[in-house]
Amino acid sequence: MKDLSLESDGHIHTRYCHHATGEMEEYVLAGIAAGLQELVFLEHMEAGVHYFESTWLTEKDFDVYFEEGKHLQEKYGDTITVSLGVEVGYSPTHREELRDRLARRSWDRIGISYHFMPHPDNSRYHLNLVSRKERNILAIEELGCDFILKNYFKTLTEAVEFLPGTVLCHLDAALRFQPGIAINHSHREQIITLLKALQAKDMSLEVNTSGFSIREVPFPAPFIIQEAMAMNIPLLPGSDAHRPEHVGKYFDQLPAYLASL
Repeated sequence: MKDLSLESDGHIHTRYCHHATGEMEEYVLAGIAAGLQELVFLEHMEAGVHYFESTWLTEKDFDVYFEEGKHLQEKYGDTITVSLGVEVGYSPTHREELRDRLARRSWDRIGISYHFMPHPDNSRYHLNLVSRKERNILAIEELGCDFILKNYFKTLTEAVEFLPGTVLCHLDAALRFQPGIAINHSHREQIITLLKALQAKDMSLEVNTSGFSIREVPFPAPFIIQEAMAMNIPLLPGSDAHRPEHVGKYFDQLPAYLASL
């Protein structure tokens, strides 16, 4: 396995996604203060989602995002590399639309995730699989975590195989706020299949340090990182920062943590 570089924070969100705070320049300055050599903005793209709030960018938002990003690249290029990426949330019913939208722009990084799952009894209502809101937690509990996770890992594998991704984000972050969530043997088999899909596409696996504050270890779980190491899948660190002060957060804990695996 290649050494994990901690000089780049590969997962940054800003106010453009409607659930983070701070201007892009504030994050760049935070990255410089943290001694980073690169900052990768990874703003949300979704399609066909029916949800009570928007947590992603429109195409007009992406126009502004790229305009501001290009300006920051010119302004701070001698000090830090500012990379413009996207975290695309997969939607099986709108996958062609997503692939077409991705093809319209030149991205420095394409992260793949799966946040919104259509309710099996109501396609006009999507479950937010990474939400801490009670309405989502109760709806998921009613359907059953095992059912949701099987769908989640299966759909993520399809996403990796279909989309032109470069990195898989927070692999096991689904249901992270669900009480009593557990990964069983069947889920583990699905995860191995997913990692093989990553390997076949020469994609990287994100080590998302936001997990430290949620469950005291990063996403994904230790056994997943160990499997990825054994398969020589590159690991990329990302803070999943939603505030400028979170840039590079917990990066200092990663060397010892990974060494312990």
